[in-house]
Amino acid sequence: MDPGLGLPTFGERDWVSDLARLRDRAPDAAIVGAPFDISTTFRPGARFGPRALRAAAYHPGSYHLDLGVDIFEWLDVVDTGDAHCPHGQTERSHRNIEEKIAAVAGTGAFPVIIGGDHSITWPAATAVARRHGWGRLGLLHFDAHADTADSIDGNLASHGTPMRRLIESGAVRGRNFVQIGLRGYWPPPDVFAWMREQDMTWHLMQEVWERGIREVIGDAIGRAGDGCDAIYLSVDIDVLDPGTAPGTGTPEPGGMTAADLLRAVRAIALETPLVAMDVVEVSPPYDHADITVNNAHRVIFEVLAGLAAKKRIRRGGRAQLPGTEPDPGRLRYPEDPPGGDGS
Repeated sequence: MDPGLGLPTFGERDWVSDLARLRDRAPDAAIVGAPFDISTTFRPGARFGPRALRAAAYHPGSYHLDLGVDIFEWLDVVDTGDAHCPHGQTERSHRNIEEKIAAVAGTGAFPVIIGGDHSITWPAATAVARRHGWGRLGLLHFDAHADTADSIDGNLASHGTPMRRLIESGAVRGRNFVQIGLRGYWPPPDVFAWMREQDMTWHLMQEVWERGIREVIGDAIGRAGDGCDAIYLSVDIDVLDPGTAPGTGTPEPGGMTAADLLRAVRAIALETPLVAMDVVEVSPPYDHADITVNNAHRVIFEVLAGLAAKKRIRRGGRAQLPGTEPDPGRLRYPEDPPGGDGS
């Protein structure tokens, strides 16, 4: 299909916004937009992220060269549209996001949430924790910022506070909360002291630079998954250097390269019991030549490719040229959640 024609959907997938149809179809993964950005502290515009990743990203095909797998031959992926986020209404918007993701996850589909500012991770991961086990969900978080403030300007639901809300609620235990790529000049020491009290783990960008992404991701995977049944992945696009991702609300120089981030999320998809993900803080008004949009799009494609490769291996398929098989001893699959149907 010509991408300039018809309804823009993520990856040119089918549009299935009706919950009954979604249950009947039982897809492997479902795209959910969360176009909410009134909790930003600096540059807004992330509400346009879901639309941009659907309409403006260059669609490169779906055959993953490294893994030798065609994503959409092995995964049925649909686009379920957006959660309704009425302007100026944080509580109502967050509630709608949580309810839509809960409904999608309840069908057995893997939710792929496109933000929106990072505050949407609070309701999104809450819904996933309710599905897969309260306090049994590990969280791997890529970001320039910790997002663990108690409040910002009195706002408990700021995009700088969602990770604290998740830990305080018990949805995610601090010991299974791992952050990668932190850098810059915020938050201050008292916030890190609180994080240490919760037994959180963080890998500053300095450590990534010194040790390399492979070693850091290996440690992060082991920590987040220790004693957990499932993993949630949250990627704030500002984890990338602004030269690679200028279209974001709070750009911080000195970040990750796209090559490192894409391989890191692929490893997470392959080597953890990953059950949901979000990509947030893409602000198209500040982007240039769709650089940020395309990087965010490829983050999702890398995860989907990892999930497709695992499904192929489970069903006895083999990698095609020029791809290579991942080490089967490193692959991890999620257990069926309580009440899950194993689909």
